[in-house]
Amino acid sequence: MSVSIIIPTFNGASRIGNCLDALVKQIIGHNAEILVVNDGSTDNVTDIVGGYPGVRLINQANRGPAAARNHGAKEAMGTIILFTDDDCVPMPDWLCSMMAAFDDPEVIGVKGAYFSTQTSLIARFVQSEYEDRYRLMAHLPSIDFVDTYSAGFRRDRFLAMKGYDTSFPVACAEDIELSYRMSERGWRMKFVPAAIVCHTHPDTFWRYMKKKYKFAFWRMLALRKNPKKTLKDSHTPQVMKLQLLFVPALLLAVCCDLVIGSRLLASALVCVAFLLSTFPFAGRTIRKDPIVGLLSPFLLAARSCTQLLGVTAGLISARHTPAKTATESHA
Repeated sequence: MSVSIIIPTFNGASRIGNCLDALVKQIIGHNAEILVVNDGSTDNVTDIVGGYPGVRLINQANRGPAAARNHGAKEAMGTIILFTDDDCVPMPDWLCSMMAAFDDPEVIGVKGAYFSTQTSLIARFVQSEYEDRYRLMAHLPSIDFVDTYSAGFRRDRFLAMKGYDTSFPVACAEDIELSYRMSERGWRMKFVPAAIVCHTHPDTFWRYMKKKYKFAFWRMLALRKNPKKTLKDSHTPQVMKLQLLFVPALLLAVCCDLVIGSRLLASALVCVAFLLSTFPFAGRTIRKDPIVGLLSPFLLAARSCTQLLGVTAGLISARHTPAKTATESHA
């Protein structure tokens, strides 16, 4: 099989070199090409990419990452297209691991995994979150959640779906939305935990909260376009959805306590119930990283608050956004 590796970039001069250094070594001996789609950058990313012989540079006016990936897919020569991000460093066996999954003719999409070597507490917590999701996906025969940081598709199927929905202006949830549409057609997608890319996670509390808000906000648009995935998908732990109710349940319980004046405070019961819901994740995490595991209930509570804000804002925004299909919004 021939393969095209597509990397969208916007002002990625400071980071794309590490990604390309890793990939140019992997395509040796393979029927493979690397395409970098410059999405209207204003830095010297074209000079950086130009220093890699054989890497194809495609320039376009700034239209967002979804449009950049779609542009790369149209220009690609391979029957398989792989995506990664300009801030990712694929591990030495990434290409082979991704391609091996396509030996099964029924597989039309493949998802790899994140890894981080960061030592900050928040980054370690984020990595634990991802690994907990990977645990859920590892034994599923098919998934419905392929993230662009390590994604692969049969090119003809990707183009048949009109690619990523360009109504998503930022790199968030457009990959989820495409996965949901493919899953709705009954197409098989596979998780390949050996296809690892190294990535830099948020390393401070506020950066993490900002990311969680952003993800929750844009997920609402993806779910509005694919409402059947609201109750369950292969990536999101069900307990996380229940934890979103923590804040409204706590506010209601406080009101009840003030009105009724019961000795058995309802607010205390809500807090205990939330704490119990965090124990499975904390227990799994503490075996690998005791400090992160012990602090995870507090971080999960903060995550729930931030995600609730993102979900609320996303729902309000989605109500005022026409639920166009990818065909209608494709550029």
